Amino acid sequence: MSSTSPAEPRTRAMWRWGGAIAALLIAQSIILAGLFWLLATGSHQRTVERGFAADCRRLAALSPPARRHELRAMLTRDIHRDRFLALFAPGGALIDGNVARMPAGDMASSSFVATVRPTELPGKDRDVARLAICAMPDRSRLLTGVDLDDAEEALRVVEQSLLIGLIPGLLLAIGFGLFAGRRAARQVDAVRVLTEQIVAGDLAQRLEIGGHPDSFGLLCAHINLMLDRLQTLVADVRGVGDDIAHQLRTPLTRLRARLERGLRDASDADAVEATVDAALAEIDQLLGIVAALLRIRELEDHARRSRFAPVDLRQLAEDACELHRPTAEDRGIDLVCDISPVAPVEGDASLLIEAISNLIDNAMKFGPPGGRVTVSLSQRGETIALMVADEGRGVPAAERSLVTQRFYRGRHDQEGAGLGLSLVKAIADLHGFRVHFAEHGSAVLIVMSSKNY
Repeated sequence: MSSTSPAEPRTRAMWRWGGAIAALLIAQSIILAGLFWLLATGSHQRTVERGFAADCRRLAALSPPARRHELRAMLTRDIHRDRFLALFAPGGALIDGNVARMPAGDMASSSFVATVRPTELPGKDRDVARLAICAMPDRSRLLTGVDLDDAEEALRVVEQSLLIGLIPGLLLAIGFGLFAGRRAARQVDAVRVLTEQIVAGDLAQRLEIGGHPDSFGLLCAHINLMLDRLQTLVADVRGVGDDIAHQLRTPLTRLRARLERGLRDASDADAVEATVDAALAEIDQLLGIVAALLRIRELEDHARRSRFAPVDLRQLAEDACELHRPTAEDRGIDLVCDISPVAPVEGDASLLIEAISNLIDNAMKFGPPGGRVTVSLSQRGETIALMVADEGRGVPAAERSLVTQRFYRGRHDQEGAGLGLSLVKAIADLHGFRVHFAEHGSAVLIVMSSKNY
């Protein structure tokens, strides 16, 4: 066995979950900061380009003398000396402005970044600026631009602000990641503890589910449903084992006593033969009980649905009636079959005729001697009803939920092991049908949907 304590994998899981969540939050913060920076720079550039377009429209609307006068007035108003304005002749000679030479640039583009040589900034012979070039009506060209030093300084402030804001965000992300990781590890640990208790044999334990369950809570709910089903199956297995022991003990005891008495008292071959025949009858009864239990267990395996095919219930009901008619005549029972055409259903024909036969046999067994057993089949809408009814006193209301349990016999003076209706219930469950008991007589009603599959 491993010597690793449960706390070690729980701690590792907490750090893995916490690290993953923190990494996701950190990545999200960095992406958001990058998007904010891109939006800020893009907004600044669009504002500058709108200013360039306004300069071009204003100066293009003026005459050449007025254009030079307005250009000079604009430079005079630029007290921060961060504007570049210059008019150049078609040949490239400077007409007026604060830029010595026309830089290389594309007039088709909205703006570009280039190095200029200012003429009115003492001590500074070169500067980096965002520029735009536009043509004037007299074929001269206007160069307009802004110094990028201030813009870069503003962007640096934005970058620093983002970095400073990321620090508490990263700390919060790490803290939240560790918290979420610890919570997830605690939930997983609860599942581990529960499985250990189940392995120890305690099937009554269940996982806690909050009032507003998350995805893990839904998983816990499914686990609880699985445990409910498992507990039911285990209880059924235990109950079946107890029932088998109880049902087989009496016949085996009777068989042993009969054999001992036969061996002791038999005086001739006929007496021995009678003892052996009685023992064989007891053994056949025991084998019938075992075969019925195995049959029910086979039906509870839904893998048999793969062999389902369209079935004509009318033909099955008629075959079952014909099969039981000789027995009914021998017992003086009037077997009446009122079979109407119905839509085909998906199912196993051999199983369905077995269920119908069990219902007819049960009605003949529990009905009054010389009475009537009626088998009817009808359809209303999408619902198909197969009813087998006798003229007996019926199933008491308190026993209707018990008669389909294995080995249950409401009247212990009757023959049988109490497995007939259990087999009918198993076949109905396999097909998605429902079994009901009527209020009168011993009528049994199977309600089937023609669209059960």
